[in-house]
Amino acid sequence: MVSCSASAGRSLSRWTRASGDLDAGCGGCRETGAVHAPLAAGSTFRVLLVCTGNICRSAMAERLGRAYLEERLGGGAGQLRLESAGTRAVVGSAMHADSALVLQGYGARSGDFRARQLDSALAGGADLVLTMTRAHRNDVIGYAPRALQRTFTLREAAALLRSIPDDEVAGDDLPTRARALVARMAAARGRRPGGESDDVRDPIGRPLEVHEEVGELVAATLIPVLDRLIGGGSRGRAGGPSPARSHQASGSAA
Repeated sequence: MVSCSASAGRSLSRWTRASGDLDAGCGGCRETGAVHAPLAAGSTFRVLLVCTGNICRSAMAERLGRAYLEERLGGGAGQLRLESAGTRAVVGSAMHADSALVLQGYGARSGDFRARQLDSALAGGADLVLTMTRAHRNDVIGYAPRALQRTFTLREAAALLRSIPDDEVAGDDLPTRARALVARMAAARGRRPGGESDDVRDPIGRPLEVHEEVGELVAATLIPVLDRLIGGGSRGRAGGPSPARSHQASGSAA
């Protein structure tokens, strides 16, 4: 088991490139920083990440994903907007200290993060909702029934995307292509059985090592999903980033 370090200045490109599985389907886009889908001015694709308290799982996913998109897309990162919320949020709270420490180990920062409550406007306004469990997925649909076709667990989304070839997704710009990809995910869902493996467990109240395991799982599933949304190519098999970190155990983060 790895443990986190305060030496968090590592570039996200270094730890994402640590996984050969992810690079295999992208034709070298990781090395060059190239993005295959052009960016459409004035258009935004919104992704909402949901867990329970919005201080651990979805919070880590939001800030990790934002940092990754900033590295991949530079000034165009705002055209794929990541937000998060909780079904029973600890409203106004900062990210949990252990989750913030794990995030720091990936070269990202919790910064001014504050938890917020899921509501119908957030659930209904997202182009894609990624939840940490099947129960959270049901909660989202309860707030916004029309969001059913746009709501998946994070692990479910990653699995569905591995089954969808790039040539089945049309679109001349990033938001249009991403919305088409979500539609293909919804169409493919009925052919895939779900289960407990679609859930990301809650690390709250558990040791730092559990936060680390959750952080690794979130990174391993979220980064391939973001790659597909921005047009980075399909992945032939399951995989995820393997963080190249120097490690020093600690129970809190700045």
